[in-house]
Formats: sequence, C-alpha cells, structure tokens
Amino acid sequence: MIVLNLWEEIMLMQSKKIIYAFIFLLLLGSCTKKDVVVNNPTTTSNADVNNWIHQTMSSYYLWSTNMPAVAKTNLNLNPMNYFTSILYDYGTTDRFSWIDSSSSNLINQLNGVNKILGVKLNAFLVDNAKPDGDVALVIAYVLKGSPAEKAGMKRGDIILSVDDQTVTAKNYTTVLQNETLKLGFGVYANNAFTSNAKTLTLTKVELQTNPILTDTVFNWAGKKVGYLAYVQFLTSFDDSLRAVFGRFKSKGVNELIVDLRYNGGGYVSSADLLTDLIVKDLGARVNTVMNKKVFNATYTEYLTKQNGSSAFITNFQNEANNLGNLNRVFVLTSNGTASASELIINNLKPFMDVFLVGDHTYGKNVGSFTITDDKNRWSYGLQPITFKIANSLDQSDYGTVNGFLPNIQVSDNVLPFKLLGDPAETLLTKALNVIGPIAYKANSTSSNPKMVGTLIQKEAIGDNHNLDKHDMFGHPPKHP
Repeated sequence: MIVLNLWEEIMLMQSKKIIYAFIFLLLLGSCTKKDVVVNNPTTTSNADVNNWIHQTMSSYYLWSTNMPAVAKTNLNLNPMNYFTSILYDYGTTDRFSWIDSSSSNLINQLNGVNKILGVKLNAFLVDNAKPDGDVALVIAYVLKGSPAEKAGMKRGDIILSVDDQTVTAKNYTTVLQNETLKLGFGVYANNAFTSNAKTLTLTKVELQTNPILTDTVFNWAGKKVGYLAYVQFLTSFDDSLRAVFGRFKSKGVNELIVDLRYNGGGYVSSADLLTDLIVKDLGARVNTVMNKKVFNATYTEYLTKQNGSSAFITNFQNEANNLGNLNRVFVLTSNGTASASELIINNLKPFMDVFLVGDHTYGKNVGSFTITDDKNRWSYGLQPITFKIANSLDQSDYGTVNGFLPNIQVSDNVLPFKLLGDPAETLLTKALNVIGPIAYKANSTSSNPKMVGTLIQKEAIGDNHNLDKHDMFGHPPKHP
C-alpha cells in the first residue's frame, strides 16, 4: 500500500487552514467519514473535472514539471484515464499515483476499511511442470473479527476452488473478487495438493483492519525476544502499538523481531511512531532529525513561506514505551514489504543495525496525500505522489524494484505453513537462529515434515484488490 500518510507536524501548524479533505481515521477503529456532496455527473463535463485535476497536480505532484501542459492534453478523456495520461513516466518512474472515482472509498481504503473476507494468500503451483496450470491459494494470514476468522479459517489453510471453479494461473488474481464466495479446500502432503472435499460459503463484510496480527515474547538462547506481526500503519491503532511495546518493555525484551512481510504501508506518522518505539537511545535523539521530505518546487516555496525549514523535517519524539536497549532489530521482509514499512528500515539504519530476513522489499521511497475537490463539485479522490523521503543522513536509495536487499534471503514457500509466531515458522526461525543457534525443532509446535512448494507470485494477494496497494501517505496541507 508507502499507504505508505504523512507528517503530523505540518498538520498541527496548519490544522485551522486546511482546505482539502483529511484522511483522519487512521485505519481501523476511530475513522471519521465525511459525506461528499456531488453534483449530477451529467451536468459536469469531463473538461471541467480534468482542468481541476491538472491544476491540482501542478500544485502538488512531485514530478509536476514533467507533466504535459494542459493545452497538450485531451481534456475530453474520462477523468480516470486523464489522470493517468498526465503522470510522469507512468509505470516506471511513477509506479504509485492513483485515482478513485469515490473519494470516500479512497479514504476508507487508506484507513483500513474495506469489504473483505479478511485473508491474504500465497499462490502456489499445483504442478511445477505446468506453470500455466492449476494454482493453490495458501492462506498467509487471517484478520481478527473477519468472516474468515469467524468461520475458523487460519494461516496454512489451502483453497483449490472458488465457486466450484478450479483456481488457475489465469484466474487466481481475480477469482476472489465476488462478494459471496464458495471456497473449496484441500491439503498438501507428499509434495502434492489434493482436495479434501471441505467447502465454506462466506460473504464479505465491511471491516476495519486490526493491523496487529500477533505479538509475543520468547525466551531464546538466554534472550528475551519480542515478536510483532503488523500488516498496516494505521493511526487509529497507534495506542495499541504503544501497548504492545509496553508489554515488551515490562517483560525485559532485549531482542526484537518485527514481521512486516505482509505490510504494504500506511500512515507516515504511524511509521514514525514505530521508529520512536524501537530506536536505541531515544532520549538522546528527541528533537533531532528522524527523516526529511522533499516536495515539488511550487509546494516547497509555499511551505517555506509558511513554516520555514521545519516544514520538511520530522524529529524523534519521546515515547515512554521505547525499548531503549536494542543494539539491533530484525525485520522479516518480502516483495510486499513496502512504503511505510521500508520507511521504518530507512529511519533506523543510521542509529542501529537493521537485519533483514526474507526477500527484497518493494522499493517505494515516495508518498502521497489525498486530494478532493474543496467545492464538492465531484467525487473523485486523487492520491498522487507528492513527496520523497530520506533519513537523517539524506539516504533514500531504496526506491527501485529491488528495494532493500535482505541480509538472509529466505523464500516463504515451505509447506505446511506454521502459524505466525511459531518459532519453527520459516522466516522467524531464521531470525531466531541468528540471535542464538538453537535447534528449532525442540521449540516447534509441530513435527510435520517440511515440503517446498513453488510460488507463482512471491507477493501475497488479498481477497480485495484494495488490500494489495502499496502506499505511504500523510494528511493534506492547505493549497499553496
């Protein structure tokens, strides 16, 4: 999703001046919605909407100087297509800007409110010799309170058919998009997927994501190891995140593993909070630079006049539950570790060892904020890239398709999947054995033999495409 949202410092300074709609929630829990009054679209021409889009992008878009002049664009295009047509080197330089026909839907997405079953899944080939053949969807995680959890589904369950249709390489990315789904399950044994004749029919509901999947503390090799699996940076769960670290601190945690393999981003302010909770010697760093943001020339000039250089800098803030004593942190990563998740890694690198276990990250060092029409003439919500972010050393070199490279490369393809937090789980056990090389079998909750499957796609997918976005965003300041 950097679904990686931005900096609250500027918002505090400008909160009385804001014209554009806020993304106030943050995801799940304390979301606030504003109804958008929209004119009948038949009374508004595409040209009117598109002129507004171009003008707005000229003010905020990070690559505004690379946009075509409005006179050289086709103002009669559908606004959704028009937005894409003016993006800079779309798909390569700008891989991330997007538009939604409903600003309220967009704001809900960013705040973790979606109509879903509540699962993320990894796609495996049923037959390695047939890359275009059948696919098994293996559940990576299940959200708390979701229809999937209430039906008893869990990490490691295997789906082989949907609505009596076999899952294949051609349909696996779309087969879960209906609102009501009949799921057919299977098992994996002796290096083969087979049906077990079990079925469930579930209907998606609008759900507020709880991004904290699990947290626990291990006694491992004489260390107290804290483990957190966290899937989205939502400000509405900031206090829950603080509470997790309060438990870690009370139990004397002196090694930390943060599982971000399924975290596609979220609010920048929540990523900054997690940085404050982890960083070593926070007391000595309070009010010193954590990260810096770069905007386009127009917006930079405006912010400088309003607030000076402080408009671009986020400083460390005191957090009572900062662990304080960590020399290093382990981060479990995948190709889906994106945006705000990568921001955490980059924020911490100047101050402590950050040890990555898994696969390379997504590669998104830029973020956005939501822009809507302040005159309520139409419902479109824009999410253009508006800033680039660097750490205290001005480092921001992970914005490529390879992102951050892992210290230990591990493919999350060992079946059957262990539950997140099980010391025998594939990525977690690698991190634990760096902390202390203990034979993990003695700590395993299962003695089932391990088998290696073949992933057709390294990144996990959701039952709603909104779950697969990679975003880092902040609150929208006033128009320059």
